[in-house]
Amino acid sequence: MDRDDRVETLSEAECLRLLSTVPVGRVVYTEHALPAVLPLSFDLAPDGRLLLAVRRDSATARGLDGTVVAFQADRLDPVTRTGWSVLVHGRADLLRDPEQIRRALRSGLRPWVGDPDPLFIALVPELVTGRRLLPAGRTVTRS
Repeated sequence: MDRDDRVETLSEAECLRLLSTVPVGRVVYTEHALPAVLPLSFDLAPDGRLLLAVRRDSATARGLDGTVVAFQADRLDPVTRTGWSVLVHGRADLLRDPEQIRRALRSGLRPWVGDPDPLFIALVPELVTGRRLLPAGRTVTRS
């Protein structure tokens, strides 16, 4: 069996649905001209943007504002070697609208390292891709 027979390409809608099932992902951005990866709490806003919670005094907040980033989240099972992974590319901007900030705070979204006054970064998805790894013995039906 070809290894790729177990890999299913996901639709954008399915990718966004799966993102809504996990609270943490990894943002990939540039820091000091080098790639940086950091796990962050996030939430999928009703308008389709990803809201990322960062500490107010962090270099991450400064490094994300106004840049193009990648964001990846997954759920993998190391025993069955199954799961899914979603990758989002888009522009990240500091959330500045007071009502949107209040909504993010009410949702309970917070950085992993506590901060009573966090910042929120809004990531507008421009390219959303994902893959699911099916259990051994199951293959993707190709049309």
